[in-house]
Amino acid sequence: MNAKSGNWDSFALLLIDNQHDFWAGEMSQTFADYEKNVSRLLEVCRHEGIDVVHLRARFQQDESDWMVKYKYLGRIPCVAGTPGVEIFPFAQDEPGEFVIYKQSFDGFLKPALPAYLEKNRKRFLLLAGLVTSVCVFLTAATAAQRGYLVGIVEDCCADSPEAHNHTLQRYPFIFDRTSVDQLTADHAKWLADLDRLTN
Repeated sequence: MNAKSGNWDSFALLLIDNQHDFWAGEMSQTFADYEKNVSRLLEVCRHEGIDVVHLRARFQQDESDWMVKYKYLGRIPCVAGTPGVEIFPFAQDEPGEFVIYKQSFDGFLKPALPAYLEKNRKRFLLLAGLVTSVCVFLTAATAAQRGYLVGIVEDCCADSPEAHNHTLQRYPFIFDRTSVDQLTADHAKWLADLDRLTN
C-alpha cells in the first residue's frame, strides 16, 4: 500500500451495525460489493491512522433495555445470544479499536461516543454501515447538530434501494457523500472545511 496521504488526525470512522439481523435478503443482490467495500474502507482507515469506532446494537432477552415500540411489538433485532446479533467477519474490530454497544438507532445516545470523540479531538466523522436510512442517517444527523462535519461513505452503506437512494439524495445539508475510492480525493477539501471553522 502507498504511503499515508496526509493528516487524518481530526477524523474518525463510525462503522455501524454490521450484524446479521440488519442484512435483508434483497441487499445481497443490490449491494453485491458491500463486503468488499467495507473491507477496503477499513484497510484505508487503518493504513491512514483514522480512528475506527464500531457501533453495534445489542439488546437483552428480558426486554429490559428494549425501545418502547419494540416492547409493544414483542420482538427486536440483535438480541444477545441469538445469531442475528453476530458481527460479519469482514467488519470485526481490531485490538485498540473502540466498540460501543447501543440500544437505540442513534449512536450519540450512548454517552461513551461523544466522550470518546471529544477526548480524541475528532471533528470530522465518516459514517458507514447498516442501514442507511435508520441508524446511519440518525447518527449522522445528530453528529451534524453537535458540531461535527460528516461524510457518509455511500458504497459502504446498504438498505432497501429506495430508502438508500432517498436518504443520500435528500440531506446534502447534513452530510457530504463520498465513497471508498473518493476518500483521499475529498481529504483536501475536508481539511479546508475544518480550517475554515477555526479561522
